[in-house]
Amino acid sequence: VQLQASGGGLVQAGGSLRLSCAASGRTFSNYAMGWFRQAPGKEREFVAAIRWSGDYTKYADSVKGRFTISRDNAKNTVYLQMSSLKPEDTAVYHCARFVGVGSRWYSLGVNEYDSWGQGTLVTVSS
Repeated sequence: VQLQASGGGLVQAGGSLRLSCAASGRTFSNYAMGWFRQAPGKEREFVAAIRWSGDYTKYADSVKGRFTISRDNAKNTVYLQMSSLKPEDTAVYHCARFVGVGSRWYSLGVNEYDSWGQGTLVTVSS
């Protein structure tokens, strides 16, 4: 599967953005999906994940209550609605497919995701 993230841009602190991640291929709906972000000089970090059916979600503590992940399997797209944005949310945001094994449906680690697409830059000004 190939993933393409979009929707980033420049926004003032307190503002909102909605990111989209469009997937090619027929198996999108079989997989949990995750959003990660990477700020300049920092490692890529987990932001949110959503199970294949959309019924379970997981968020990093830093974004809980401000970000919402969702998906539309009919459109092969996963979304990240970001509200109350802060300057520390500035980063390149990437979506990826969870390919971990076992009973877990998500992971906080980048190594259990693949199909990393080109990210989309979010800049939050103070």
